[in-house]
Amino acid sequence: MPKSLISASVSAQVVKFRPGGAPATFTVTVTNESAQFATFLLEVTAAGADAEQNYRWYSLSPAVGAKKPPGDSTQFSVVITDSPVPGFVGNMNLAVRIFSLEMADEDRQIVRLVLEEGLEQLPMKLELPVREFQAIPGDRVEVPVRVYNPSQKTVDVLLSFVGVEPTWLAGGAEQRVQLRPGGKVETTFLCQLATSTLAASKTYPFAIKALANNGSPSSIEGNLTVLPSGAIDFSCTPAIGQIPAKLSWFPRPKANSTTYKLRFDNLSNLNQEVSAAIASEDLRKFKLQVIPHEANLAPGETTELQLVIGQRRPWFGVAKKYLFEVKAIVSDLRLDVRNDTQIAQLRVLPVIQIWMQLFALVLLLFLAWWFSWLNPNNPFYGHQAPVNSVQINGSANELVSGSNDQTLIKWDVIGFFNPLINQQREVVGNAAKAVRVIRYRPVENNLVAAGLENGEIQLWNILGGRKRIVDSFVAQKDDRVLALEFTKDSRYLFSGHGSGQVLQWNVERYMSSEPDSAKQPILKNQLDFAIYGLAFVGKEDKNLAIVGRYNQMKLWNWTTKKLTSVNYNRPGGQDDYITSIDSSDVQPNLLVTADNQGYITLWNMGNCLEGNGACEVLDEWQDGHGGKPVRSVALSDDGCYLASSGDDAKVMLWPLTLEGKRADQFSKGNNIGRGWRGAKINSVDIKLEDKYILVASGSDDTEVRLHRVDRLPQLQCDK
Repeated sequence: MPKSLISASVSAQVVKFRPGGAPATFTVTVTNESAQFATFLLEVTAAGADAEQNYRWYSLSPAVGAKKPPGDSTQFSVVITDSPVPGFVGNMNLAVRIFSLEMADEDRQIVRLVLEEGLEQLPMKLELPVREFQAIPGDRVEVPVRVYNPSQKTVDVLLSFVGVEPTWLAGGAEQRVQLRPGGKVETTFLCQLATSTLAASKTYPFAIKALANNGSPSSIEGNLTVLPSGAIDFSCTPAIGQIPAKLSWFPRPKANSTTYKLRFDNLSNLNQEVSAAIASEDLRKFKLQVIPHEANLAPGETTELQLVIGQRRPWFGVAKKYLFEVKAIVSDLRLDVRNDTQIAQLRVLPVIQIWMQLFALVLLLFLAWWFSWLNPNNPFYGHQAPVNSVQINGSANELVSGSNDQTLIKWDVIGFFNPLINQQREVVGNAAKAVRVIRYRPVENNLVAAGLENGEIQLWNILGGRKRIVDSFVAQKDDRVLALEFTKDSRYLFSGHGSGQVLQWNVERYMSSEPDSAKQPILKNQLDFAIYGLAFVGKEDKNLAIVGRYNQMKLWNWTTKKLTSVNYNRPGGQDDYITSIDSSDVQPNLLVTADNQGYITLWNMGNCLEGNGACEVLDEWQDGHGGKPVRSVALSDDGCYLASSGDDAKVMLWPLTLEGKRADQFSKGNNIGRGWRGAKINSVDIKLEDKYILVASGSDDTEVRLHRVDRLPQLQCDK
């Protein structure tokens, strides 16, 4: 028999190991019996162990023995750290194979391994066959996972998938499996990605965790990369722009720019920095600005940039046309930009156009006629003294005004906006005394009630062709009429006087057959302050809000004769007045007041009308008219707009919210008109007509003005 070239011995023939306890160790001594230098290797196999299992149950030191000369020895240390066969309890043989790379010889030793029952539940062993996944939004991704039970007991395992949106996991983020001792199972988590705008493009690290009953948790990590998907939509509006942006009857040399809206819709799953590049053959002639220069656009968001194109216009000439190429610029080029290049047209009009020159000639001829004796309505029309009161009728096609010149005048609304139509329809009549306040009769608007300086109340027919002054009545001579208010059915008229009296008149009865001697108020209420304003609040016209001197504010239920004080928050002296009050038809609990300290206050009268508490102040401000006295306030019928005027010669418009407060973006109000040379504006009224807001005003400069501005349907209140 040939001599063996390798001699090996083990330190122990029997080794005991308990999973979860201390490692078991034995040594193998190898001697080089050959006549040459040799390198030795050692491997251990266990009977019944799975050769393809992916974990090591022992460690070896050294891994490879160094080259040894003839007769020299190498000692290997084998440390058993886990069971070769998970879950096995009992005896098994370990085959120790010793071989050399230089010699075609080997030696084998047998060691008996005694596996005892483990001390504790071992954590599960996890394996991800695939650790990196890539998908686009909307894809279904299957994530397989393998679970090994290294313990000696059957266990219930809870698998949890964490790290991505829970809604993406179609079958849920948890699964339960049962494993026998040493068993293994493979299961799959199904990930259904959301749409482009909801699944941002990035790498999502995820982990699959395993928790066995009474065992320690284990986990394994992977990555899910969501690839870019979707597109960016780009548009430029309008297709044809114009300088000036809006045409005007009068030359506007400073209107030298127009604005295009550049809209970006991010229909992708990428954040984008968007901007725009402009090109044109005539680019040097223009001043271009993109505001803001760029914007950050998150998935699913929409933003608008403004392209402002400016050019100084010639005074004369014809309109010129220019073309601009507007190209969308995005920061991430991995996505498509739909309609990325737009062609914007621009018309540049001269300051004075040909038709305006022709119009000027026609206007000169018209003015020559206007100031001639041929014009029955010559320019010396209108009031000759301060205007105290104005009101627009319910159809918004005419308005009336009353003045210290003792006249009532009816005006044509269209005439304020069409220079070819005379604004003044006619002088309704001469009231013999200064007219302090006027009010349309709500039903049919065929009559106007006028309150005079001498305490008389007159009813005027404004339709013409019949008796002008229909009726008149007075309770106390020289007791100035400072406020009037009709009930909605026009049956009753309430008047407020300088003496503090509030009177109720049965207008319907007076106009029918009542003799002059019987025309007395049917109800009186004597208050201790001069009355400057009346307004019905709440439903059914039962509650009359009364305001006036000393900053007094009262609620009078004239049906029950109950009078209630309202806390105005600013007690006043004899020089302090609540000057004006108004309510809304559609929102009857909404009330507005103004005083000569410059305050405008919006009220919700619901609680105090129902007896549930104090009247609620919704909003209040003093900076609308620079702290100067506010003479008049008026609410639109729907309660969405408020007009005010005062001693600062301004007419202000205040858009309101559904709650009856100033809209945030219009908290400073809009100045829509001014009195001539700082003249005080004594009265305003407001009416909504189609797509416009009409605001009438009367002032100390004797002028009646009508202002028209666009309604704001983008506000929630005025839909």
